[in-house]
This record gives sequence, structure tokens and C-alpha cells, in this order.
Amino acid sequence: MKLLFIEYPQCSTCKKAKQWLENNKLDFQDRNIVSETPTEEELKKWIKESEIIINKLFNTSGLKYRELKLKEKLTTMEDKEKIKLLASDGMLIKRPILIGKKIHIGFKEKEWEEEL
Repeated sequence: MKLLFIEYPQCSTCKKAKQWLENNKLDFQDRNIVSETPTEEELKKWIKESEIIINKLFNTSGLKYRELKLKEKLTTMEDKEKIKLLASDGMLIKRPILIGKKIHIGFKEKEWEEEL
């Protein structure tokens, strides 16, 4: 099964994760999170399959997150609004995302080693 690796190419964590995939000779398709931002449908599917809390999908250390003051706003937003917001700008989404048998948000080397 070919993995889907969603990244922001300038992100140092994404670079490290991509290098890890290559070093471990894993077959993956690369996708830029900004030029090919995940759609609302994809996000809904991933949330359902991974049972991740929507707020964990936000890139809380990103400039855009801080500019929009999302820390305060997310507490009052409905899930539907959050998904729409995430789908509107790839820079709001935590990365990298690795989709295979399981969905991994962020690069946790030990977790990837155990499951891949």
C-alpha cells in the first residue's frame, strides 16, 4: 500500500519525516499541504478514521493560527466551522500528515517505527 505524505516542503519537521520515509524505503506519494490543501471531505474522513480531536489538527505554532487568534475562537466554534476553516488554508493544519493503514498527524518517529 502506497502511503500519502502531506507536507509543507519548507517545514523542518516535514523534511525530517520525509527523510525518515526515504531512509526506510517506504513507498509514498508526496503532496504539498498549501498547493493541494485537504478538502473538507478528506478532513472529515480522516477525523472519523483516526478518531482525532479536530482541535489537534490545527497548527497551533503557526503564524496564521496566531494572527486569527484561534486559541480563543476555537472554544466557541462548531466542528463544521473548524473543518471549513482548516480546508481554507493548508498553513492552519498541523503537519506532516501520513496516511496509510492509520493516520498520523505530526512526526513521531517511535510511533512511525512501530506501525510502519
